[in-house]
Amino acid sequence: MKPIALALLATLIATLGQLLLKSGMRQVGPVSLADLGHPLPLLLRVFTNPLILIAVPLYVAGFLTWLIVLSKLDLSYAYPFLAVTYVLVPLLSWLFLGEQVPLMRWIGIAVICIGLVLVGQGK
Repeated sequence: MKPIALALLATLIATLGQLLLKSGMRQVGPVSLADLGHPLPLLLRVFTNPLILIAVPLYVAGFLTWLIVLSKLDLSYAYPFLAVTYVLVPLLSWLFLGEQVPLMRWIGIAVICIGLVLVGQGK
């Protein structure tokens, strides 16, 4: 697989991991500083949640994929591809989680997309 495709795959894996973590934490419920005083019940709630248990290996897979990318591309070229997550996470959070994304955030996402195109032209 080409290095750029692998970089995009790593960002897709990270995006899916974020969506699963958020969905899992919605099921776990709000966490407060008081929960950190007695962390065992919180850790049990978090690490017995199936969505979170799926997200963790995804992060490992994304990390391993990213290591392959770094072995093939300059960091200064590869790293901006991680910005794709700043585009996909809000878009998919809006579509699948029902989150509201304000207009100014969409404008910022559009600027990120322009930056990604510019970075992509620079190789």
